[in-house]
Amino acid sequence: MEAFRFKLLTPLLLSLCLVVPLTLATDVKYCDKNADYAVKVKGVEIIPYPVARGKPATFSISASTGKAISGGKMVIDVSYYGWHIHSETHDLCGETSCPVSTGNFVVSHSQELPGFTPPGSYSLKMKMYDADKIELTCIGFDFEIGFGSSVADS
Repeated sequence: MEAFRFKLLTPLLLSLCLVVPLTLATDVKYCDKNADYAVKVKGVEIIPYPVARGKPATFSISASTGKAISGGKMVIDVSYYGWHIHSETHDLCGETSCPVSTGNFVVSHSQELPGFTPPGSYSLKMKMYDADKIELTCIGFDFEIGFGSSVADS
């Protein structure tokens, strides 16, 4: 009877292991742990996880603010195994609804990484500025790009 239960549970556990990693709420670290940032980041969700080369990925940042934000920008720097490889700047209002009211909000950025992107460990650093170029927050987190898709899939 015990062996029968084990045979039933094994496929269920394997299925969960395959489904659960498709999203990840990742650990976020502030650039300056002693700073009192106006925007407090609660977490980052990455879908799918690990990120697939040549496929769209969405990074959703849950945050809160004590002051309204009328506009601004986000500056994103990406490193691969510690080497800086990419920078980009986005209009904050293109990534969330503006004006941002006091309270909770989500910044969501979707992007398709090129099929030739090497798999491995990446670090992302994101700084958010208001319309007056005052830094609202600065966070960093790690993510993985898997082997899943390649140029041959294109």
